[in-house]
Amino acid sequence: MKKNILRLFAFVLLSGFFYALACTPKTAQKTEETETEETQTPVEEEPRPTPCKMFSDAEDPDLAETDYVLYRDAIKLGNWNEAFPYWRRVFEEAPAADGKRTTVFKDGVKLYSLLVQEAPDTTQKTAYIDTIMMIYDKMDECYHEGGRVTGLKAFDLYYKFPYYKSKREIYELFKKSMELDGDTARYFIINPFTALLVELYQKGEVSMEEARHDQAIIRQSVEHGLANCKDDCEHWRIVEQYAINRLKDFETVKGFYDCEYYKKEYYQEFLENPDDCDAIRTVYSRLIWGGCSPEDPEVKEVLNAGNTKCVETKSLLQLAYKALREGRYHDALDLFQQAADEEDDPEAKAKIYLTMAKVYYAHLRNFPRARQFARLALKYRPNWGEPYLLIGQLYASSGPLCGPGRGWDSQVVTWAAIDQWKKAKAVDPSAAGKANKYIKKYSQYMPSIEDIFQRGLKVGDSYSIGCWIQEKTVIRAAPE
Repeated sequence: MKKNILRLFAFVLLSGFFYALACTPKTAQKTEETETEETQTPVEEEPRPTPCKMFSDAEDPDLAETDYVLYRDAIKLGNWNEAFPYWRRVFEEAPAADGKRTTVFKDGVKLYSLLVQEAPDTTQKTAYIDTIMMIYDKMDECYHEGGRVTGLKAFDLYYKFPYYKSKREIYELFKKSMELDGDTARYFIINPFTALLVELYQKGEVSMEEARHDQAIIRQSVEHGLANCKDDCEHWRIVEQYAINRLKDFETVKGFYDCEYYKKEYYQEFLENPDDCDAIRTVYSRLIWGGCSPEDPEVKEVLNAGNTKCVETKSLLQLAYKALREGRYHDALDLFQQAADEEDDPEAKAKIYLTMAKVYYAHLRNFPRARQFARLALKYRPNWGEPYLLIGQLYASSGPLCGPGRGWDSQVVTWAAIDQWKKAKAVDPSAAGKANKYIKKYSQYMPSIEDIFQRGLKVGDSYSIGCWIQEKTVIRAAPE
């Protein structure tokens, strides 16, 4: 407090000094000699930067600026109680500060968010959140920037105050923010909006028509963000990893995506693996599931490759693969299980189980069951890298399932994924190429060294990942 009083005293002295200097006879005389009323050129006033009160509009501008400095210093020192009265005066007298920044509003949200955390009951919490929403409204009035403030409201409601509004109401706020911004949507709203879209569709609160419309907006926003990012490209890459992967959940809905979507998503996999029967079968099944015509040139190409290279002689497996091609996934799984039960060769049995794991992953998006069958494959063929590669993919894709799509919980899954890819290349040198590719891609999504330090953890320590994964791993930081 003593430091703040000295700061205030110094500010008053300096203000008086500059005022006295500006009004000395010497300065006044120079002005009269160089410019008269007749010769002065009229200066156009710059347009006012905000309709709200700035420091210059306050009853006592110097005091308003001093209060601003004092409350900002108190916040930096963590003296929240000391900051409050100064902040309130600034918010009343000059909420727009100098007309160039939204700092007063952001700090108000921060201060009242702390009060929400400390409030003893729901009634008091609600009252503080009401105030936060009022501060956001005032911020939008003073510094309107498309859907920014609406997005900030939705973001806080989703992550910090989910009990204040229904999920559908929060979803509508995100949607409004995206509509206001168009292709230039803010990166920080994409992940929670995507998560709500999938969740509300699965609950029947969002129709297929609305979901298809909104997922297209999300994809357009991510594409535009990646193409035009400058200093925030890393954020957009994280958004892409989460949101686009989360939208794959809609692949389990017949008719949600059209043929062109499945061609774009899967045909390249066939081109890169034209001799891999698993890839051929997966791609063909996806194209047929997406409504592609059997006469489509790409579909015929994949089918011909399968008929040439992937002919199955055993009747049960023939029926299983036929069901898979036709998109009858549960029938296919039943038939594969029967085939595995009748199979005596361990390697052949392992191959069937891995195929079942891939059906659960690629077609049904059931990650725990996919891992179960990948592990069964390893039981019968321990030195096979493919099941480890798949389990790593399951873990890497679990950011949306194990966290909110941002931050710690959605990032630590990459540690478990990388563990699996390292096992793949350790037991099977033929899997090293794919494993190294995955490790390089996903290492950038690990938590930063700062995030690790802030949680009182150290690189190299053991760490237990919860969610459905339930694995022990080692803490690692993303490369800088």
